[in-house]
Amino acid sequence: MSERRPAPPTGDELDIADQVAVYQREFPTVDPQVETIVSTLSRVARRMNVAYSRQLNVLGITSAEWEVLKALVVSGSPYRMGPGELAKRLGLTPAAMTHRIDRMVAEDLVTRERDEANRVRVIIELTENGRDKWLESMRMAAVFEEELLQDVTQAERPALSAMLGRMLRRIEQTQPDALGRTDDLD
Repeated sequence: MSERRPAPPTGDELDIADQVAVYQREFPTVDPQVETIVSTLSRVARRMNVAYSRQLNVLGITSAEWEVLKALVVSGSPYRMGPGELAKRLGLTPAAMTHRIDRMVAEDLVTRERDEANRVRVIIELTENGRDKWLESMRMAAVFEEELLQDVTQAERPALSAMLGRMLRRIEQTQPDALGRTDDLD
């Protein structure tokens, strides 16, 4: 199987091989294979984020709102959580979570109600509109992701998945801010 060269990047961005060549020129001991892999992963992640953001924009929601919808869906039916638990899961301060929930209540993505069993506790619940937006985003993402992986055969996918999973576990174990939290950097 011949190796395909990626399409030329847009704008002023160097292609990966040229970028790695510059790295080697400036830092001769850099491992070109490592830099090629890491630079490629970085570009893939950045371009995926742009594509997902465009899809969410079509639906009228932000990536930040989608993260809240996802957390509620992942919690399972009846898709309810307290704002403190949501904030913790998303790595947000309570104030930031409150601001996000305020917007989402106004957009009919979630509701905020007092817990009848404990009037001090607030419950955030996914609305039908919020669930519909989440499901549509997943449908759109599935199409994009299948296109993204079209050059990876069904036989190759388990190995790629396993390798990426190991990389993710390593960074989560070794980097204190791997989950997006930087509490230890203050």
